[in-house]
Amino acid sequence: MYSKFSLAFAFVLATGSAAIAASTGEEIRAAVSDATISGNMDSSGAYAEFYQADGTIKGKDYTGSWTIEGDAMCFVYQGTPKDCYEVEVNGDQVRWLKEGKSLGTGTIVKGNANSF
Repeated sequence: MYSKFSLAFAFVLATGSAAIAASTGEEIRAAVSDATISGNMDSSGAYAEFYQADGTIKGKDYTGSWTIEGDAMCFVYQGTPKDCYEVEVNGDQVRWLKEGKSLGTGTIVKGNANSF
């Protein structure tokens, strides 16, 4: 007889993944405010950004703004429309999601680690 755990584990093995749980708006804000996140986005490659508590984003040669709207983190950069993501925060790791699909990952370091 299979236990509930065994059946769930078998499902994860069969599908290759488990459901990704997005963090709440409060959890996202606590993790990213006054922190640098460096990582990789599937569509655009490597990134590193500092997220000031006042909503300013600082990158190597650019700035932007961020907000928390509900349980999503939204970004605005010069010349681009607002773009929002669900976020999975797990310790110092972050995963950017849209419609449950992972679009990128990063590592959180408190403070302006790159002096942007």
